[in-house]
Amino acid sequence: MNYPVAEQQFAVPAAPAPTFIGQGTAVEQSRAVAEVQAAVIVARQFPRNEAQAIAKMRTGFSQHSLAVRSFFRFRRGSSNVSGETIQFAKELARCWTNVHYGVHELRRDDAAGESEMQAWAWDLETNERASTTFIVPHTRWTKTDGGTRLEDPRDVYENNSNNGARRLREMIFSVLPDWFREQAKEIATNTVERGQGDKPIAQRIADCIAHFEGLGVTVEQLEEHRSGRESGKWTNLDLGQLSIISESIRRGEVTVDEEFPQKRVTAGEIFQQHADQTSPPDTPPAPAEGARQWPAARQPGAGATS
Repeated sequence: MNYPVAEQQFAVPAAPAPTFIGQGTAVEQSRAVAEVQAAVIVARQFPRNEAQAIAKMRTGFSQHSLAVRSFFRFRRGSSNVSGETIQFAKELARCWTNVHYGVHELRRDDAAGESEMQAWAWDLETNERASTTFIVPHTRWTKTDGGTRLEDPRDVYENNSNNGARRLREMIFSVLPDWFREQAKEIATNTVERGQGDKPIAQRIADCIAHFEGLGVTVEQLEEHRSGRESGKWTNLDLGQLSIISESIRRGEVTVDEEFPQKRVTAGEIFQQHADQTSPPDTPPAPAEGARQWPAARQPGAGATS
C-alpha cells in the first residue's frame, strides 16, 4: 500500500522485534501463562467459603504473636503514625483464599539511582485487580544526615523491599472487603490488649519494664511516654501499645532514641548550674542592730584560758 508523501514523512518507525528468544525465556513465558490459567480455573472450581474464611481469620488473630505483629506505631514530628502491617494484610489474604499478590522490580537504573517497581493484588474469583507503579530512589533518609546514596546492592534490595511492602499492603486491602478487614483489626486489637497467657497484670508490667530496660529505656521514660502515669497504674491498653512499639523497634521502623527521646537541657539550666558551682560560700549573716560586738580575741568559746 502506497502512502502519500506527507504521511510517509511523519511515519513512526516500528521498534525492532527481538530476533532471538532463548529457550529458558520461552519456557518461563509459557510456564507463567499456564500458571495464571490454572489458578483462575482452580479458583472457579473451588470458590471460597466465607464462613470458613471468617473462622480462620478469628483463629489466626486470636494468637498473641500474630496480633502484636499486625500493627506498627512510630513518631513523626509531634504526632504518632499507626496502622496495620504487611503481615496483617498477608494473613487476611491467606484466610480469604484465591488472592494472588506480589511486587516486581521492572527496571533498575544505577546511574540515576532509582528503581521502577510494581505492586499488585488480584482476586481470582471476582477478577478484581489492583496495581500501582512507583519509583524508589536509592536513598536512605535520616533526620541528622539527610539523604544518603545507597551503593551496596544489599542496601538497595532492602530499601526496595521496604517501599514495595507498603504499596503491596494497600493493594491487598483494595481487593479485600472492608468489613473483613475491620473484623480482623478488632480481634487483633483485643488480643494485644488482653496480653499473653493468664499472667496477672502486675507480672506483665514487670516483664515489660525488664524488656525495655534491655533496650536502654528507663522506667521514667516509659512512665513519661504513657502520659506521666505511674507504671503501677498501667492498664492492658498501655501494655498493648508498648508491645506494638517494641515490635516496631525490632522491625527497624523506628529507633529507641526516636520513640523515647532524651530530655533536652536548656541554656538557662546550664547557666544556672554553672552559677551554682562557681558562687562563693555563704557568709555568716550580719549581727542584728544593737547587739553586742565581741572582739575577735574575746569571742565566747574562742579558746581563751583563765
